[in-house]
Amino acid sequence: MFVLGPRMFALWRPASPTSRAQSTVALPLVQPDFLNGGPHKKHPGVTNLKTLQLPEELQKGALMLIHAAQVNSLADRARRLSNLLWSRKRKVEDAQLRARAKTLEKSLLEAEKSLNRDEDESQLEARIRKKVFYELRRTTYHWSPLRYDEELGVVYMASRLAGGYAAVKRALYEIKKRDPAFSPHSLLDFGSGLGTAVWASHSLWPDSLKEMVCVDSSGAMNSLSDQLLRGGSEKNNPLIKEVYFRQFLPVSPKAQSDLVVAAFTLSELGSCEEREEATLTLWRKTSSYLVLVEHGTLEGYQILMEARESLLKNQDKVVVDKRKPSVFAPCPHELPCPLHQVSVPCNFIQSYCPLPLPGSPERLQEKFSYLIMARTKIVGDIGSEGLAWARLTAPVLRKPRHVHCQLCCSSGELRHVVVTARHHGRDTYRCARNSDWGDRLPVAVVETCSGNIE
Repeated sequence: MFVLGPRMFALWRPASPTSRAQSTVALPLVQPDFLNGGPHKKHPGVTNLKTLQLPEELQKGALMLIHAAQVNSLADRARRLSNLLWSRKRKVEDAQLRARAKTLEKSLLEAEKSLNRDEDESQLEARIRKKVFYELRRTTYHWSPLRYDEELGVVYMASRLAGGYAAVKRALYEIKKRDPAFSPHSLLDFGSGLGTAVWASHSLWPDSLKEMVCVDSSGAMNSLSDQLLRGGSEKNNPLIKEVYFRQFLPVSPKAQSDLVVAAFTLSELGSCEEREEATLTLWRKTSSYLVLVEHGTLEGYQILMEARESLLKNQDKVVVDKRKPSVFAPCPHELPCPLHQVSVPCNFIQSYCPLPLPGSPERLQEKFSYLIMARTKIVGDIGSEGLAWARLTAPVLRKPRHVHCQLCCSSGELRHVVVTARHHGRDTYRCARNSDWGDRLPVAVVETCSGNIE
């Protein structure tokens, strides 16, 4: 008997086996020769990458800087920093705190009055206020900005360089795969940190990129990033040319870049208003693609959904480019995310090799969430029925002669679909067997009003 895993079971919405009106079926969206003569395991929807390794020059430079810094208890500090970043939550908004305080004050006041104590009203209010402050301090997440000096930057390098590079390259590779005509000349990396977006984008478009601007408020991180570009030594020439460092975004709203990236950056901003303003500012500076990457936690996913909603509302008062944003990835639609209803993050994984430091495993997996917004829609991304390919939101379960897939469809719904060669065609079935979590399938779930669904 087939048993659904916890993730799939929570999201599976099976159709009734005998429903007639408004039933759902999965239709193949195969276009003529959509494989272009290639194998099924490399079909156009595959965007997963094999285990990623840091570029050799980047790894050598990182190891040189780490050994030269001689940070005490580096492995322990790197592990603690990684755990801190993964479990980090958004700062509680002032309005939420005030609302919580009022609710708490009201409940405590009612509880005290029910005791019928003979107490002066001013004393009672003071005691209630003290209890409210204590409870808020005890239950509220204490957010504080992270300040990176050179030593903490080295710890971050040991902890996050390889994983961050893997997540960013996986997101950028989807643009490379689905829009082969895109050849960016300029890159803007906001919250650039150690410059992983520069290295990842250069590995995909080494010939076309002519100008790369890294923006990070930490001068120490900019310095480390520059040293990494020079192989770990300030005396060497840069391995990647035309990279510039800034501590603030360029002022002119008319200066656009072909590719704009913000990886693990929005989560470090202190309020929803700051994140929205940063998102809209980055979109103004985007001429082709805006790529946002966050940790694959519920917090990271919700931050990206905030950004997605802000951009799709398109209420920016400063209009530099009149082309409206469209969702390029991972969503096959621009409707509300169905995972938001069940409080499950839309995340993906990428295998990578961490830095070869003492105690490090040979292979790890980076779990991340991402959002790619585009200025124009990719016409070739639409199937023969006029619908976008569905996205796999969980691992594929392969069984004899059938494949279980959890899909986010162009209808804006999550569906559990069993793909077979008989019902979906040999090509679609073979593609499903050779796909995995995060890839796209040439199928879409649509409504039908006739016949029984078995």
